[in-house]
Amino acid sequence: MNTFTLLDWIVIGLYFSVILGIAWWVIKQKQESTEDYFLAGRHAGWFVIGASIFASNIGSEHIVGLAGTAAETGVVMGQYELHSYIALILGWVFIPFYMRSRVFTMPEFLEKRYSPSTRWFLSVISLIAYVFTKISVTVYAGAVVFETLMGVEFWTGALIVIILTGIYTVLGGLRAVIYTETIQAGVLIIGSVTITIMGLSQIGGWDNLVATAGSGHFNLFLPLSDPDFPWLGMVLASPIVGIWYWCTDQYIVQRVLAGRDEQQARRGTIFAAYLKLLPFFIFIIPGIIAYALLQSGQLDYASSDQAFPTLVKTLLPSGFRGLIAGGLLAALMSSLAAVFNSSSTLFTIDIYKKLKPETSEKKLVVIGRIATGVLVVFGIIWIPVMQVISGQLYHYLQSVQSYIAPPIAAVFLLGIFWKRINAKGAITALVGGFLVGMFRLVMEVFKDDLTPGSFIYYFADVNFLYFAVYLFIFSIILLVGVSYTTATPDYDKINGLTYGTTVLSDREKSRKSWNNTDMVLSIIVIVIIAAIMIYFSPIGIAS
Repeated sequence: MNTFTLLDWIVIGLYFSVILGIAWWVIKQKQESTEDYFLAGRHAGWFVIGASIFASNIGSEHIVGLAGTAAETGVVMGQYELHSYIALILGWVFIPFYMRSRVFTMPEFLEKRYSPSTRWFLSVISLIAYVFTKISVTVYAGAVVFETLMGVEFWTGALIVIILTGIYTVLGGLRAVIYTETIQAGVLIIGSVTITIMGLSQIGGWDNLVATAGSGHFNLFLPLSDPDFPWLGMVLASPIVGIWYWCTDQYIVQRVLAGRDEQQARRGTIFAAYLKLLPFFIFIIPGIIAYALLQSGQLDYASSDQAFPTLVKTLLPSGFRGLIAGGLLAALMSSLAAVFNSSSTLFTIDIYKKLKPETSEKKLVVIGRIATGVLVVFGIIWIPVMQVISGQLYHYLQSVQSYIAPPIAAVFLLGIFWKRINAKGAITALVGGFLVGMFRLVMEVFKDDLTPGSFIYYFADVNFLYFAVYLFIFSIILLVGVSYTTATPDYDKINGLTYGTTVLSDREKSRKSWNNTDMVLSIIVIVIIAAIMIYFSPIGIAS
């Protein structure tokens, strides 16, 4: 197995120099207001927005975990990677509300639509989720890359990247994050395309890959009897998680809020939708290539999470390994930077400013930097805990998100399209749905201690995809039921925050924010997704 050479380290050094150089240029710009620091002055164009969304979404946990899951189970988790159509929903449905309300955060939007209590709840839950899922999983995945590919000891490599990322995120704010993410997205795509092409060449082409891995590895729609990924559960649950992640999560939406206007923000999501089509081919397919090479005796790895970095280390020549390592580091750094910045925004705007509304803009920026620094420390403290995480990282992520997403997605969706939904219904659905989801998580951990055949055992054992659907329905019942048994909301207060009072009431403004090219490009994305789903189905390649 090949090792890193001087040329590889030079390539990585050049990569870091470019990233830190861009960050330094941004840091020197004056950033004394919260709009400058947290939303890049609201001047970002469509290209930067789209690239930043993609780089934020595709972290090292995607490359490591997604490729690992593909090596283990095939393309089935690719349904989550075909969420380009949900990125379009963000652009065409949600952007008018977010941009016209001039909010900084998603909890702030909930306060405008519902009440301060909904804002507090979503802020706290989002911060907890970021620290214990996004930061921790990203750090773990990065450590796998360092150990497997570069031979750098777990602690050392993870500490270096966390600290470097933390420094430029603290000093540069969202502007530093989105501009460095734009470069990182390019490096990530080039590197992953390279390993995909070389991997296909090594295995002998596409037909040999299918023959070696088996057609079952290329089926997006597994039988209803499949214990992990039944097709009905994937079809119903995936959009619920996707709407929460792409349309309501600060982690993604903050990039859209940085747009200079509604048109640029929407075009950014269309660009991101095209970029989002790539992971299916440049992360999932390499995972299957690694599995096929393992079956043919050309590759060896200890766990599925090591599939992608082992592929890089084994197949690529000197220099290219450095390029791919740069791409993996780019994914790690962009994800960490995104979650650091989003978390500091939530804490500063939704918690600190609410407690101390008289705080000056300049001091809020300082508080945001301190909050980011604290999150960096949390990330470092969490490293030893993450060393005990087992394989199939991406499966773990999606199952946990299935317990968090449904009530939040329900409250945002119904709140925008149904003006009769009120604050009491919203907070009941948020709290009730969250408690049920967390109870399921705890029961799942202790499932082996439960009595088989009991209701609690069934509750803990039901497939996580079906559970997401049940929880979504339960949250809607709470939301509608409580809303219709309590007082009607103040319609004047929520004017401009529902579809009827924003898009339909100002059709001219909405129509001016897009043109026929935007519509055609969006339709093409849908057609491509449909073609992929047909090809990787029982009536396509899997037949």
